[in-house]
Amino acid sequence: MKIDPKLFLFVLIISLFSCKGAAQESGIEKPIVEFGSSEMEKNGFPKSVGIVNDYGQIFSETQYLELTKVLYEYDRTTERQMVVVSIDSMTPYENITQYASDLGNEWGVGTADENNGLVIVICKPCRQIAIATGLGTEQVLTDEICNEIITETILPEFKNGEFYTGITKGVKELIRRWN
Repeated sequence: MKIDPKLFLFVLIISLFSCKGAAQESGIEKPIVEFGSSEMEKNGFPKSVGIVNDYGQIFSETQYLELTKVLYEYDRTTERQMVVVSIDSMTPYENITQYASDLGNEWGVGTADENNGLVIVICKPCRQIAIATGLGTEQVLTDEICNEIITETILPEFKNGEFYTGITKGVKELIRRWN
């Protein structure tokens, strides 16, 4: 039996780079994650399924895979970790930036010794987006830079209903400025 190298690479990527070792899907399909209120009550956050967590279901399967590949490759070549999360609600939070920061800390995004993680959270029904950075990341990607990228790069695409394009352009601009 011959194994498709692309399928093998995808499964390997997903298996290796889940935050805090969360279990991954073994196929090439986008994971559909369901969680009940009992899971949410433990710490207030859903379980991480990898570097792209599309709870708000704003990406197609192809978009999910492409974004995962870009983020994985960046993580692999720089040892910096960027995680994208779409959600339908940020309850009990009122501030999406605080939600993103607390989520990144809970999931352990980035390395503890360098504090070099970055979390992008999109809440489509709330019409909000935030970029939260670890203290090490904030040395380069300041709040001003992150807000500029949101305002000038991501939001114009979101206003046209192009969530994947906005996030992809935003991620590429963050990578460009982080290097």
